[in-house]
Amino acid sequence: MTTPLYKALGAECLGTFWLVLGGCGSAVLAAAFPGLGIGFTGVALAFGLTVLTMAYAVGHVSGGHFNPAVSVGLWVAGRFPVGRLQSYIVAQLVGAVLAGAVLYFIASGKADVGSLGGFASNGYGEHSPGGYSLAAALVTEVVLTAMFLLVILGATDARAPAGFAPIAIGLALTLIHLVSIPVTNTSVNPARSLGVALFAAPWALQQLWLFFVAPLAGAVLGGLVYRGVLAD
Repeated sequence: MTTPLYKALGAECLGTFWLVLGGCGSAVLAAAFPGLGIGFTGVALAFGLTVLTMAYAVGHVSGGHFNPAVSVGLWVAGRFPVGRLQSYIVAQLVGAVLAGAVLYFIASGKADVGSLGGFASNGYGEHSPGGYSLAAALVTEVVLTAMFLLVILGATDARAPAGFAPIAIGLALTLIHLVSIPVTNTSVNPARSLGVALFAAPWALQQLWLFFVAPLAGAVLGGLVYRGVLAD
């Protein structure tokens, strides 16, 4: 039985909200907290935990995409109907922006906050955490998003062990962040990028195009590879 669209969209909005609030929130509020900061490793784990927890909580309602690139990749692989694609992407973007707004309100509540600067936004060149170039950022986002899709498609394949997909997907996202936070601050998700860029310094919106183009291209690549090489 197909879940009613409004319920699926609500689940996608909620799941993406949690991903941005939990993942970006850990970066903005906890990564560099004096004496107790969680650092890159903690932020990477936070992103993985948001996907793992919401995949179990609402994945049975919507499929647990929480990411426009994932929805596109699943469609390319023949796992998701095109009729729901646009609606899913809109719901994910709305959830991400709502989370960005909540996080901005929380972060602005500190008396000496000053400028929030990058606000966990993704960037390249001088706005890359490690100073990596546009080309390096592009390749990183395309390749890692493609690999993320391969993990998702493999873990949710009918031939895979049942019930473990959220664990594999959450750990994959954690690994992706461990690799790429120094390069781009890790996107692999256009919704995550948009949700905080709207509240960050102007450069974040100026560089946002890359974090739509590269993850979507990587998702298409991953979907095509799985469909052509690994699918039953």
